[in-house]
Amino acid sequence: MKPLSKSLIAVIVLAVLAVGGYLGWSALDQKPEAPNASFSLLDGKTVDLSAYRGKVVLVNFWATSCTTCVGEMPELVKTYDQLNPKGFDLVAVAMSYDNPEFVRNFVQQRQLPFTVAFDASGQAAKAFKDVRLTPTSFLIDKSGHIVKQYVGTPNFAELHQLIDNLLARQA
Repeated sequence: MKPLSKSLIAVIVLAVLAVGGYLGWSALDQKPEAPNASFSLLDGKTVDLSAYRGKVVLVNFWATSCTTCVGEMPELVKTYDQLNPKGFDLVAVAMSYDNPEFVRNFVQQRQLPFTVAFDASGQAAKAFKDVRLTPTSFLIDKSGHIVKQYVGTPNFAELHQLIDNLLARQA
């Protein structure tokens, strides 16, 4: 058997790398689609997650009894205020075990500027991988795919950078 020439080996290596790189990139690029969830707002209206298509949105599951959730709210407000003009939105979903009056009072006292929902039936939490721990947040891109899940308080500097990157991309 005749040995392969160096140039033929180089071509084979490049071809394998190109195919592997392509396959690896496409596999990494495929993010799970966000569920087709509906949120019951405090005013009794309902909004579907699909209404946020074309925006980058953070869906944050929280409770008034969760000290970590309450502690991260000022940062969520800053994130919303800073990035909403660029196309970012936020939906804070209070868990089914929370008291609806406590949620209303919290929203009014803190003057939360973003959408707040109450998941009375627990269906929204179930739709999002059966959320049980709070805070749990899902960052969703413009095309409706979950880019990142956070359990606990996110690193807000990194979150802002990721949101900025997602806002810069086309849907």
